[in-house]
Amino acid sequence: MGGEAAPADPDSDGYADPDRATDPPADPSGAACRTTIEGSRTVAYCHNPYPYADLVRMHTECARWWDVDADTAPVEVAPAQTVRIADRCWREVRAVWITHQKVR
Repeated sequence: MGGEAAPADPDSDGYADPDRATDPPADPSGAACRTTIEGSRTVAYCHNPYPYADLVRMHTECARWWDVDADTAPVEVAPAQTVRIADRCWREVRAVWITHQKVR
């Protein structure tokens, strides 16, 4: 009936176990992208602040069922570089997003 709370993990005593395997810290990568939609046109600016290149692709989903959705070719964004990617639909754009792939 003491006032002490039990640890959340029964095996944890609050101290780091030097023999316990831990995941290495994540290697930061990936360009930061900003997308805009104006009418039927899409534009993305991607800047890579990390020391590894990043391949980016813009995917544009058109609003009309008869309008063909588009995916750009991969564009390499080197360290400390900014790239501009543009695409369009015939009419309105429903959505635009960017995908990334590490280059090693």
